[in-house]
Amino acid sequence: MKYDFNTIEQKWQDYWAKNQTFKAENNSEKPKYYVLDMFPYPSGAGLHVGHPLGYIASDIYARYKRHQGFNVLHPQGYDSFGLPAEQYAIQTGQHPAITTEENIKTYRRQLDQIGFSFDWSREVRTSDPKYYKWTQWIFIQLFNSWYNKAHDKAENISELINIFESEGNITVKAACDDDVPLFTAKDWKAFSSEEQQRILLQYRLTYLAETEVNWCPALGTVLANDEIVNGVSERGGHPVIRKKMTQWSMRISAYAERLLQGLETIDWTDSLKESQRNWIGKSVGASVTFNVIPYATRHPINGSHKIAVFTTRPDTIFGVSFMTLAPEHELVSQITTPEQKVEVEAYIEATAKRSERDRMADVKTITGVFTGAYAEHPFTKEPIPIWIGDYVLAGYGTGAVMSVPCGDQRDYDFAKHFNIPIPNIFENIDISEEAFADKERTIIANSGFLNGLNFKEATRKVIEELEKIGHGEGKINYRLRDAVFSRQRYWGEPFPVYYVNGMPQMIDEQYLPLTLPEVEKYLPTETGEPPLGNATFWSWDTKNNKVVSNDLIISTKGGAPDMESHNGVYPLELNTMPGWAGSSQYFNRYMDPHNEQEIFSQEAVNYWRQVDLYIGGSEHATGHLLYSRFWQKFMFDLGLVPHDEYAKKLINQGMILGTSAFVHYTIISSPELNQKFYVAIQEKDVVNYKEIVEKHLGDTNMKDAEFLDLYEMHVDVSLVNASDELDIEAFKIWRPEFKNADFITEEDGTFKVKRDVEKMSKSKYNVVNPDEICEQYGADSLRLYEMFLGPLEQYKPWNTAGISGVHSFLKKLWKLYFDDQGFKVKDTEPSKASLKTLHKTIKKVQEDIENFSFNTTVSTFMIAVNELTAQKCNSKDILEPLLILISPYAPHIAEELWEALSHKESISTALFPKFDESHVMESTKNYPISFNGKMRFTMELPLDMSKEAIEEVVLANEKTQEQLNGRTPKKVIVVPGKIVNIVG
Repeated sequence: MKYDFNTIEQKWQDYWAKNQTFKAENNSEKPKYYVLDMFPYPSGAGLHVGHPLGYIASDIYARYKRHQGFNVLHPQGYDSFGLPAEQYAIQTGQHPAITTEENIKTYRRQLDQIGFSFDWSREVRTSDPKYYKWTQWIFIQLFNSWYNKAHDKAENISELINIFESEGNITVKAACDDDVPLFTAKDWKAFSSEEQQRILLQYRLTYLAETEVNWCPALGTVLANDEIVNGVSERGGHPVIRKKMTQWSMRISAYAERLLQGLETIDWTDSLKESQRNWIGKSVGASVTFNVIPYATRHPINGSHKIAVFTTRPDTIFGVSFMTLAPEHELVSQITTPEQKVEVEAYIEATAKRSERDRMADVKTITGVFTGAYAEHPFTKEPIPIWIGDYVLAGYGTGAVMSVPCGDQRDYDFAKHFNIPIPNIFENIDISEEAFADKERTIIANSGFLNGLNFKEATRKVIEELEKIGHGEGKINYRLRDAVFSRQRYWGEPFPVYYVNGMPQMIDEQYLPLTLPEVEKYLPTETGEPPLGNATFWSWDTKNNKVVSNDLIISTKGGAPDMESHNGVYPLELNTMPGWAGSSQYFNRYMDPHNEQEIFSQEAVNYWRQVDLYIGGSEHATGHLLYSRFWQKFMFDLGLVPHDEYAKKLINQGMILGTSAFVHYTIISSPELNQKFYVAIQEKDVVNYKEIVEKHLGDTNMKDAEFLDLYEMHVDVSLVNASDELDIEAFKIWRPEFKNADFITEEDGTFKVKRDVEKMSKSKYNVVNPDEICEQYGADSLRLYEMFLGPLEQYKPWNTAGISGVHSFLKKLWKLYFDDQGFKVKDTEPSKASLKTLHKTIKKVQEDIENFSFNTTVSTFMIAVNELTAQKCNSKDILEPLLILISPYAPHIAEELWEALSHKESISTALFPKFDESHVMESTKNYPISFNGKMRFTMELPLDMSKEAIEEVVLANEKTQEQLNGRTPKKVIVVPGKIVNIVG
C-alpha cells in the first residue's frame, strides 16, 4: 500500500475539524496547560515557510502535553487591525474589513493544511467589535485610575478625588505630570469642574498631553519607534519627522520598577530580559537644577528659567563646561538669543527629520548649535554656555544634560569639535586623547569640597550640598517614557471618548462597543483631521434610539450617552488606538472569548491563570511584550487577573532565512544609438564589467558610450534553477525593462545569478510558499524539516532540496507498517533489540521535547526507524508506542497508522509511552581479549560475572589456547566491564 500523503492529510484535517478534537474545556479533572503563539497579522501575501516555525514548535509541545494527560489550551486568532490593510484601502478604495477577511481566509486555509492542533472555537480577531469592545473597556478603566506610589498599585480615581477633597494634593504620592500645582482641600473645592478635570488628567493612567512623536506625512499618522527603519517608515519607506502633537498617552512609566522586578519571576530568554532592562533603563544618580542667566538688558529674558538635568555622575559636576539641550526642548525657543535664532531654527528643522533611533545610533556625526544663552553653575556661579545637539533626546531624562567632556566620550567629542574647554577633574588621569569614564578608578580633583574623594564619597557629598542650596537631590531615573497611544488612522480601535468644553469624557460602558463608521476616504480630511473625520454617520445602539453623526454624539433623548441631563452635541475623539492595544490582552480573552457580559469570567481566568509556554519573535521585546506586561499588571491591580505576569515561560524562535538570487546589470547611454540600454552581467564578471561589456557589444556600439553605474537587483527565486541558472526569457517577461537587454552568458548560453542568504521576504522575492511544499511533499514533511533545520532559537537557511530527506524518512516509516501485500503489523513478541530501540527512543524524545531540542528528536526518529527496519520488526508492542512518539511532529501519518492498528479514537488521546530502563540496560559486555597489550579477539560475557570467573572462562577458550600455544601466562589482568589482558 502506497503512502498517499495528500489524501491522508486532508482526511485527518477534516476529521479534527468535524470532531473538534483539540477543543479545550474551562473545567477539567486533568491538569491544565496553556500553549500560546504570538498571533499573526493576516497580510495579503499569506504565509511563507518561515512563518510556521514557531507554530510548529508550539504545536509539538501542545500535542506532547495532551499525550501526557493535560487539558491543553492552544488557541489562535488574528491581530487584524493595522496599517497595511489601510494603505491597501487608500490605493484601491476597498474597505479594510473586506481585504482583512480575505486575508484571514487564506491564513486559515494555510494553517489548517499544516495540521496545527489549534482550538479554533476560541478564535479572536482584534478588528471584531465583539473583541475590541473590551479593549475600549480597558481604556476606560485606565482613564478612571491613578497610580498610588504609597501602595505601589493602581487605584480608582474616585479615591484620589476623596483625598483632594479632604487633604488637597500636598501629601499625595502619585505617578503624575511634573508640573502639577500644589493645592489644599479648600482650593480643590473652589476649582471649577473643568479645572478639576484638567488636574485629574495629570494623574490618570491614560491622559492627553502634548508629546514629541514620529510623524509620517506620507502616511498621515504617528509611528512607533519599532515601525521606523533607517529613518523611514517600515511600511512604504516614507520620511519620518519629529513633531509635537496632542496625543493620548499611557502612563507606563509608573510601572517601571515593577516591570523590572517582574523579569526576575519569569522564565524568559536572557537576551529578551536584557532588552527590556535596557529599554526601562534604571539609573541611580541626582537631579540637578541650573538657573538660566539673563543674557543682556537689550535682549532681556525671564531670569526665572531653570534647566533640570538627571545625571548618574553628580561627582563630576565641577567638570561641566557646557550644557546641551535636545533640539525639541521647550526652553530652546525661550532662551535662544536673536543673533542665534535663524541658525537654531534651521538646526531644529533638520533634526526633526531624523528618528530617535538614528540619533542614538549615530555616534560618529557631531552636530550642534549654540543658543547664545548661558546657565549658572550651582556651586562656582560661573556662566556655562547652552548648546543644542541631536545626541540629546527630548524623550529621555529631562531632555537636557550637564556636559562633562572629561568624563563622557560624546561630550568630549562634541567639545573637541566645537572648541569648547575640557577641564580635567580627575587626579593623575591623562585626558588629552579621550574621556575618562572608569568610576572605580576615579579620584576627584580641581573640584573644591570634592577634592580627593572617590566616586561613591563624592556622589554622596555633592547630593548633600545640592540639597542644602536647593539645587538638586538624589534620584532614581528610568529611561522608559510613557507610551503614545494615538494614531491618525482609520483601521484601528475607536476611542470611547467624546469632549465637553475640550475635556475628555468616557462613553458609558453600556454603549460599547463604539464601532468604526463607514468612510469614503481613508486619508486625513482636508482640514487635517484623522480619517475618522470623513465619517458621515457612526453606527450606534439603535434599540436605544441613539446614533453618532459625523463627529458628534447625538441623542434623540436630548443628552450625551452617559450624561442624560446634558443637552447638546459633543465631538468624538477622531484618532484610533495603536496596533499594540488589541494584542495587550488577547491571551486572557482566549480563556473566555465568547463572554459578552465581562472581559472574562473569574472562573475561567482562575482556571487557566497564566500562559505556561509562549513562543514568538524577539523583535517584539520592547513593543508588545513590554506593553502587554504593563496591561497585565494594571489588570492585576484591579483584581481582574490572579497573576501580574501573564506568561511563565517564553521562547523566541529564530528565523528561517531565504536564499536570495541577484542579477548585476549596468545601464549604458549610447549617443550613437541614441538610447539607453541594459546589459546583465554575471557575478564573476563584475570586477572588470566595463571591459567585458565593451568586448561583448563591440566598438561600434560603445563609441562615446557612458556607463551609468553597476547595479544589483533581487530576482524571483522561482526563475532560477538548482544550478543557479536564470531563466532569461521568463526574467524578461517578469521585468519588461530588460526585454531588449543583453545578457553576458557562458558559452553554453547559461546565465548564473549571485546567491546570498538573508531574511525571507516578499520584497526580496525569496519566499517559498508552504502550499507548494505541502502539495509536493506533504505537511508532515514540512513540519519535520522545519524542526530538523537546527535549534529552534537559531537562524537557519531554507533549502527546498533538503526536504526530500525527511520525506524519504516518512516513506520508510510507512513501510514498517505496510508493504506491497498490505498491513504487516502482528501481535508478536518483540525482540530484545527492538525493545531496546523503542525505549532508548522514548527516553531521548522525552528529554529533547522537554528541552525544546526538536531538531535532535527528528534525528532520533530516523535512527529508530533505521534500526527497526534492519531488525525486521513488525511487533505491535513496538510500532504502536512509536507512533505516539512521532505523532506531535508528523500527526497526519501517525493518525492514519494509528487507525490501521484498529484504534477508534484520535491518537491525540493516547498517553505518552513510559520509559523502562531495564530494556536499555546492558546485561553483557563484549570484552576485548588482549595478549601482551594487543587485542586478538572478543568474547561476550555477562556483566555480573566475577573477575575469577572471567579469567577461568577466557583461559578455557580455544582461541586463548591457540595464542598461548601451551605456555602458562605470567599474569591475567581483568578489569570487569572493560578489558582482559593476558601477559605471557
